[in-house]
Amino acid sequence: MVTGKGRKKRSANMAQAVQRVVSGVLKKTPQVVSGAVSYCRPHLITFLNLARVELTPPRISDVRPAVEVLREGVQAAKLGHYKQLSVREAVRGGLVAMEVAMWFFVGEVIGRGSLIGYNV
Repeated sequence: MVTGKGRKKRSANMAQAVQRVVSGVLKKTPQVVSGAVSYCRPHLITFLNLARVELTPPRISDVRPAVEVLREGVQAAKLGHYKQLSVREAVRGGLVAMEVAMWFFVGEVIGRGSLIGYNV
């Protein structure tokens, strides 16, 4: 059993240990923060540059080429150009379509807030 003096001594030792740990953390904090900032800065700059280009809404001048591509795709489907695809191209297209469908379903589940049904 620890007596009163032993408890006081242990408390003093514990307080000194905590004080050493806290002072060590406080001394190393500026180094860690500056290292984190220097590591993150180039990645953040790259992200912001890409976001500025990729996340902007489409302009009016972007709509006409998109409509033309859609028209060409519909025309190619009418003419049966899909019959000329290789197996690799057909599988690749199927996988892309499946991915789009899965993201749609994930968005639906997130929007509903549950896996099954809507709250009507």
